[in-house]
Amino acid sequence: MDPALLKERELFKKKALTTPTVEKKKAESKPEPSKDEKKKSKPSVSSNSAPKLDINTYKTSTGSTQYRFGVLAKIVKHMKTRHQDGETYPLTLEEILDETNQLDVGNKVKQWLQTEALLNNVKIEATPDGKFLFKSLYKLKDRKSLLKLLKQQDLKGLGGVLMDDVQESLPHSEKALRILQNQNEIIFITRPMDKRKVLFYNDRTASLPIDEEFQKLWRSVAVDAMDDAKIEEYLDKQGIRSMQDHGPKKPMAPKRKKPGTRKKTFKKPRDNEHLADVLETYENDTLTQKNSV
Repeated sequence: MDPALLKERELFKKKALTTPTVEKKKAESKPEPSKDEKKKSKPSVSSNSAPKLDINTYKTSTGSTQYRFGVLAKIVKHMKTRHQDGETYPLTLEEILDETNQLDVGNKVKQWLQTEALLNNVKIEATPDGKFLFKSLYKLKDRKSLLKLLKQQDLKGLGGVLMDDVQESLPHSEKALRILQNQNEIIFITRPMDKRKVLFYNDRTASLPIDEEFQKLWRSVAVDAMDDAKIEEYLDKQGIRSMQDHGPKKPMAPKRKKPGTRKKTFKKPRDNEHLADVLETYENDTLTQKNSV
């Protein structure tokens, strides 16, 4: 073997012996923790962390506007139903919530209903003692009050009353309307525009016997597509004067005259009027002086 290589080998061994070495120890294998230890090792939820949002609690929360108006709509519907059933006496807010099965309503919603929502609702009327009842369009108690209303409408020329308003205002309206119809006291007419029924008083004193031929001719004329202006124009062409409005006319308000620009006239002052008794004339003196000269 080459002596140079042997020498280098010996130098490498010496150098290796002089340099310190650190051996890495193998990590000791720890035993797997048991189930109880795993449960204990789980991080506990801090008290500051916010709870999860539940959909049901959100819908019924006191701050939800949708929930508030849902409670109000249920109250109005119940008050209308009990009025149509003949229960027209007022109720307190607690009694209303009890009848509508809404006793779990929060204090904020109760305060809102008592002081704002029910007071400002057009279908709810508040009594002086703090109770509430349904506010109908017409104050009707029985069929006699309904017949009186229809007579007043007919006498004043106001026309009929919508069936929906009568059914909302009159308790047990179906029975009352059936009796009045059997007695031939009322007339139903369906409006062609929206198919809503209108109730009129049947004034039998104004009924006149009309020949059937005239009735047939009257019904044969179609005027659905014609307005009042076209009908009036047609009658004028046929030499028939249409009925004009001869009712009392409103007095015309007098027109105010615009203020004109007046020319200012100044009086010419007369000379020395205030010294009329003091002034003297010297005409004679001046003449004598001239003659003497």
